[in-house]
Amino acid sequence: MKRVEVRIKAPFGEIVVEGETPQDVLSLLEAFPKDFVENISSLVASKLVPSAAAQLKGIIEFTTEGPVLIAPRDKLTHYEAIGLILYASDGRQNTAAQIQKLLESSGVKCMVPARLNEMVKRGQVFKPDPKRPEFKLTVQGEKWIEEEVLAKLRGMMT
Repeated sequence: MKRVEVRIKAPFGEIVVEGETPQDVLSLLEAFPKDFVENISSLVASKLVPSAAAQLKGIIEFTTEGPVLIAPRDKLTHYEAIGLILYASDGRQNTAAQIQKLLESSGVKCMVPARLNEMVKRGQVFKPDPKRPEFKLTVQGEKWIEEEVLAKLRGMMT
């Protein structure tokens, strides 16, 4: 007799459930805990995806003050420097004053509030709460850092 197979696409890959009958497959699926896919996703992510610290090795140094740039600063635009600081910050967000302080510790001098306002217009950062001073990377901003800025820096380091 033929077996019944169901393939379920998940963020981490594919789950395959097999049974002799469609009822067998349904019973197996019903036996899965409610948060089964989420638990497996986070487990796979924690085991296989390099940590932020590993991704940023040689580019950012994590200090008690916060993330500080150690990459070749002369090869970075002010926008890229701010983006990297935000990318390495908790929750991908920080205040303009703290970003300014971290950039100064990195040896970068720039007008952070002006750059942040331009980055808002570009869709790279936003203010999650207009009443608070924090700026946060947008999804587009994160992609820009990962696909362009980090790729450029890694290319220079090899």
